[in-house]
Amino acid sequence: LAFSNMVTHRVWRSQSPLRQFRGVPEIVARKLERKSDIEWSRYADLPPQDLGELVGVPKMGRTLHRLVQQYPKLELAAHVQPITRSMLRIELNITPDFHFDTKIHDYALLFHIFVEDVNDEMTLHYETFTLKSNEADDEHTILFSVPILDPLPPQYFVRVISDKWLHSVVSLPISFKNLILPAKFPPPTELLDLQPLPLSALGNKALISLYQDRFNEFNPIQTQTFHEIFKTERNCLICAPSGSGKTVCAEFAILRMFSTQSQGKCVYVSLSDDVVNRRFNDWSKRFGNLGVKVRKLLGETTADLRALAEAQIIVCTIAQFDILSRRWKQRRSIQAVTLFIADELHMLGGNEGPTYEVVVSRMRYISSQLKGDIRIIGLSSSLANSREIGEWMGCNAKSLFNFSPKVRPVPLEMYLQSFEGNSFSSRLLAMGKPTYNAIARHSNGKPVLIFVPSRRQAQLTAIDLMSHSKTRGYLSNDDSGNFLSSSITKEQIEESSKSIREPALQQVITAGIGFLHEGMISSDLETVSALYGDGTLQVLVVPHHMCWKIDHAAHLVIIMGSEYFDGREKKHLDYAIADVLEMIGKACRPQIDSNGKCVIMCHAPKKERLKKLLYEALPIESHLDHYLHDHINSEIVTKTICSMQDAVDYVTWTLLYRRLIKNPNYYNVQGTTNSHLSEFISDMVETVINDLAESKCCELNDDGDITPLNLGMIAAYYYIQYTTIELIASSITAKTKVRGIIEILSASSEFSNLPIRQGEEKALRILANKLTYPLPKSAQYNDPNTKALVLLQTYFSRTPLSSDLRSDQQKLIGQTTTIIQAIVDVISSNGWLKPALAAMELSQMVVQGLWNRDNILLQIPHFTKDIVDRCSAHQGEEPIESVFDILSLDDDVRNDLLQLSDEKMADVAVFCNNYPNIEVSFNITDADDVTAGNPVQITVKLERELDEDEDVNLTELGKVSAPLFPKEKKESWWVVIGDAKRNSLLSLKRVSLQQIQNIKLEFMAPEEAGDYELTLYCMSDSYLGCDQEYSVDLNVAVADDSSDESSDEE
Repeated sequence: LAFSNMVTHRVWRSQSPLRQFRGVPEIVARKLERKSDIEWSRYADLPPQDLGELVGVPKMGRTLHRLVQQYPKLELAAHVQPITRSMLRIELNITPDFHFDTKIHDYALLFHIFVEDVNDEMTLHYETFTLKSNEADDEHTILFSVPILDPLPPQYFVRVISDKWLHSVVSLPISFKNLILPAKFPPPTELLDLQPLPLSALGNKALISLYQDRFNEFNPIQTQTFHEIFKTERNCLICAPSGSGKTVCAEFAILRMFSTQSQGKCVYVSLSDDVVNRRFNDWSKRFGNLGVKVRKLLGETTADLRALAEAQIIVCTIAQFDILSRRWKQRRSIQAVTLFIADELHMLGGNEGPTYEVVVSRMRYISSQLKGDIRIIGLSSSLANSREIGEWMGCNAKSLFNFSPKVRPVPLEMYLQSFEGNSFSSRLLAMGKPTYNAIARHSNGKPVLIFVPSRRQAQLTAIDLMSHSKTRGYLSNDDSGNFLSSSITKEQIEESSKSIREPALQQVITAGIGFLHEGMISSDLETVSALYGDGTLQVLVVPHHMCWKIDHAAHLVIIMGSEYFDGREKKHLDYAIADVLEMIGKACRPQIDSNGKCVIMCHAPKKERLKKLLYEALPIESHLDHYLHDHINSEIVTKTICSMQDAVDYVTWTLLYRRLIKNPNYYNVQGTTNSHLSEFISDMVETVINDLAESKCCELNDDGDITPLNLGMIAAYYYIQYTTIELIASSITAKTKVRGIIEILSASSEFSNLPIRQGEEKALRILANKLTYPLPKSAQYNDPNTKALVLLQTYFSRTPLSSDLRSDQQKLIGQTTTIIQAIVDVISSNGWLKPALAAMELSQMVVQGLWNRDNILLQIPHFTKDIVDRCSAHQGEEPIESVFDILSLDDDVRNDLLQLSDEKMADVAVFCNNYPNIEVSFNITDADDVTAGNPVQITVKLERELDEDEDVNLTELGKVSAPLFPKEKKESWWVVIGDAKRNSLLSLKRVSLQQIQNIKLEFMAPEEAGDYELTLYCMSDSYLGCDQEYSVDLNVAVADDSSDESSDEE
């Protein structure tokens, strides 16, 4: 590389580096070269005057100084974490320390990163780093893993070398002097050579019926774990590769519960919505045949508590169960849980792992408080540190099964194929033909699943495979290259393709290839899934993140590339290892195949790391130390934590506490003694409590006692992050309007995980030009919160979006309602009326997908501006301005105005019938005796007007009709008493209404006597145009001084 740069710049290595700049006079360069006693690295510290004197030409001082500052120079810092005794994770921080000039450096500079051993004899890791001109002022973080040599060397060297600039080299030694390697891991559980158990081992015909149409005997892993799970009540942990039948092991525990406990209640949790949906669909069908009630939680606390009380099996995500179980002392339905199944435990190391860790720790704590009444079953991929996970869950050695990653019911052949080249796109392009060849070589006409980095790549790969297959068919003059099932004709598949809406998908299906992506309309997705499931299509191409969503297995799995683009980081990141294991696990079809096959195509530098990840079980490390604030806050609110010592005790129940001892350096603990651990935990807890106190979520007194404050209670109740509640409290003012609340909402921490895809910044910039409220000048288009603001405004404007952006918008909108409710509560605690009403209007806008100034008729399904214009122009007895006016029209007039099909008219009818018609009445208690500064009570009655001729289903009352809102929702109402003139909110209550609801509002009368004109507001959280307000006249008399004096004497 150095020789190449010497040739390029036509300079010797011994000459001055400044010769690489054009226009440096020869005499100046020679004078610099004579000053050999001054190292090149010191030139950057010299001022212009000294540089001018150094070459004897004072006028050249400034020029030389500018050139020195433009010479590429980087500053390095590294953080080291041992993963195992043979693998080290290095976090390298690169900070540019020079002036980037596009005229000199072009728009990007390439650097080579080498990790070398202490003797510079071996390159342990190599990758490239590109510094772009628009990122020249930012700090860049690069993560990579390197092997740990045996014996442990004193240090490694990280060397970063410029691709074009001679002498632009920076080296960083990484010392291992204080490195503490993690403890050795115990060997995996040996798979015993046992006779497979027949289904009759269950001993009950009803239980046998669950499996008899699927298989005749249990596989080796199920056979070995059967006795411990089905015959005992002990906690168990089963770790085995994906596709090993661990779910059946969990079902053993459920069947044991049914056999021994008539009132037993099982809760199944997983991190992924997709896994939960698959499990619910499977169990509701199979266990439903046995008369067992299976329910899935929805995220609505009231409805979820009802489902938890009624059902015997509850299926939910970890976040949904976290919300419910936080207040376990007050909720008997949580205490009634007898079996807790924690699936996908290997994802404890992922983004939502800290929540998972807290919930499992809480269930262990609840079990200890209830004297061991809760049985915990853990399911995971193979783990290196399963013993600590098992001990944390309360499993003994006999109840711990940790099988090797190589132990599978269906043997798996794995092929790793590496590709050179630094360009991500060119590597994917190069993988096209090898992918087709792999299908031809390994599939034998059996199903193939291909996982790719993105939705766009799924489409491109499907078209690429179709082209290769047609080329092969053309060359061989037959259909040998076609991936269609032999049992279907071309006419039949062409007929099936007519129902497909997506043009590219229509085209590739005829070649026996399908692809899926998250933005696909549901009818297309179901059609393609059905065609692949029945064998019509042999090949299915899927984006990598959908591996949890699809419920298909294959004979051959191909993983095309192991990286994806992250727009927030502006670089390509490796797939999560849990995702890779899930993809590989799809190559498993018990009872059908004698073996499965998996081909992984990756970048050459990643190959060795992938080998290690796939062939060896890896340990799980806790990340709870980075996400402790919200969990500590929730425990403070529930009074589980009332002091610093309680918080320290809380940490001792977690996996974090156990891993601190085993791998201290991973967590920046400098030793393994008790004093080191106690000091680290105390400092961590103290930092967290102080942060919460600064955010006004809790209060810490001098004695170390902790009490919850209003903001902390709101954050815990609505399950939002403490940083979000701090942002709301600091940003909302008495004059904030809808625009301000939208900006605050979009800045919430909950939206910081919105993905930014490659090329999406351009699309967001185009959308931003047409927004109702322009973006702030400081907005960055690679910022997820800016994206959230754009998507919110386009949602209200009903702007057409690409399928990816529409999918992101749906996720965003589903999260907003709870944050808006929290905003209302924060505003009401400040006593501001107008911002509270604005936030309530925003809630209506979010549910119906409209601006508050739009015509309210547009919230009716299928209504367009043309229909609204026709309604406005209608010359009837009364103008058509509300939903009720549409209902009151004659059928022929309505049909003439709307001009909709019968199917669409049915949707309109459903909406209009669900649209709430609420009668409000109120009464001031002792209205004649209201005195200054004393409590006032107003009783409000809400009554829903119903059609007497129709049978009313009470469970369906209050169900919101909102075609654009992504989740099922029940309507709620805010009942507010306020003084509009003074912008004062006096009292607020939020209620859910079925038929009749009586509410008591209490507030303190004004300190001054007189007549006050207050207003009673009844605000919907879901519909526009149905809010009501009433004038409340309050006559406040002078307080009786004698009563005050007598009370003082008392």
